[in-house]
Amino acid sequence: MVNKVILMGHVGKDPDVRHMDNNLVKASFTLATNERWVKDGTKTEVTEWHNIVVWRNLAEIAEKYVRKGSLLYIEGKIRSSTYNDKEGIKRYMYEIVADEMKLVGSRPDGAQQSAASPQTASMPPIETTDLESATGDLPF
Repeated sequence: MVNKVILMGHVGKDPDVRHMDNNLVKASFTLATNERWVKDGTKTEVTEWHNIVVWRNLAEIAEKYVRKGSLLYIEGKIRSSTYNDKEGIKRYMYEIVADEMKLVGSRPDGAQQSAASPQTASMPPIETTDLESATGDLPF
């Protein structure tokens, strides 16, 4: 069985970073992905919001380099949980636990990243010209 998610989108808010006992670090933030299409001359765009959680080294990278508006490539798995809200209604929550995170493109504030700054825990950054506009022309 496979539980794998691949997302590329913009960060919705600065990461919420928590330093726990035993030097364990957790960062969480939202990621927006967009889907665009044209049908009968009408343009439609739908934005999906994803809750992202990163741990350890990726959380430290997120704390230092990820900001609202950053374009990220995320690979991970879906985790679900349930809880009862204030009215006692059972609610479901889904989050993406990332095991790979890549910073794509330039920083949202326009500053250049130094050659020594980490881009990812496993691979160099993706070079892109305009991936978002290209997605509407894919044949599948």
